[in-house]
Amino acid sequence: MDPLILDGLDRQLVHALQVDGRAPFSRIAAVLGASDRTVARRYRRLREAGALRVVGLPDAAALGHVDWLVRMRCSPDTALPVAAALARRDDTSWVTLVSGGTEITCITRTRGQSADGELLLQKLPRTPRITVLSAHCMLRGVAGLHGWPGRTAALDAAQIAALRPAPAAPASTGAASAVAPPAVPAPTTADNRLLAALAKDGRAGLPALAAATGWSETTVRRRLDELCRGGVLYFDVEIEPALLGYTAEAMMWLTVAPAALTATTQALAGHPQIAYAAATTGPANVAASVICRDLHELYEYIAGDIGSLTGVTSVETAPVVRRVKSGGTLLVP
Repeated sequence: MDPLILDGLDRQLVHALQVDGRAPFSRIAAVLGASDRTVARRYRRLREAGALRVVGLPDAAALGHVDWLVRMRCSPDTALPVAAALARRDDTSWVTLVSGGTEITCITRTRGQSADGELLLQKLPRTPRITVLSAHCMLRGVAGLHGWPGRTAALDAAQIAALRPAPAAPASTGAASAVAPPAVPAPTTADNRLLAALAKDGRAGLPALAAATGWSETTVRRRLDELCRGGVLYFDVEIEPALLGYTAEAMMWLTVAPAALTATTQALAGHPQIAYAAATTGPANVAASVICRDLHELYEYIAGDIGSLTGVTSVETAPVVRRVKSGGTLLVP
């Protein structure tokens, strides 16, 4: 079988990992009606081909961090080296070349808007061939926060329910007592070793994570549980959209009337073409990553779905030429 062709079982596996990125292969196999070895083999085949990866990432809001959407326009011969330099940074993710390779977009994380956000532009690569450089604070994620919904349609509701992680069992303190939500644990620099390992392989086993952190497997298991239940750590599935039949990717910047911002972002959240969208600062106050089957569908989406949003006053679209880095290592202070 061609390693870059996904069949029905592959698509179910992708969806299962989107539901729970660290679900054991045995549980996935039971839900999919396949053997453990078959599911594990399918996963390894896709991962070794560079087509599929599960990553563990810290949530910016839970840490009090701020994400910035950075746009750089530069000469074509400068774009790839600068993008590669950005990709090597631990605080930078989703580095892409757009607009025929003359523009770079990325997301850079800072510890806070006042702490080091003011120095953000000074930290970015500088060269005379970068002609325009701007950074826009991402105020609120409004769609696709933990994954592109267009890829998750291979499982039915019963299968999804069987794969969802079990909720935390509340402590028994009497029938009338209220159940408090779990306190968000405060990550420390020691957690960076764990997060760095998970950013490379979100399905790394406890022995590998113990070796990377110097902790015992029991400590790793407990810390993983704390970070996940506290909303600090989440798992995302990275897969090339072309493997699912989607060949047209683009960045889109919308200028929306303030009074229509909430209604517009709610509408975007329901569009399967939106891989991710956020309200931002700047002249265009909504940025979105769009994935369509082809350029014809992209046109129809812009003219139809986007065109029907009465609050949108202007649209800028730039096709994605190359994704240099996806979800990266975004460490805590």
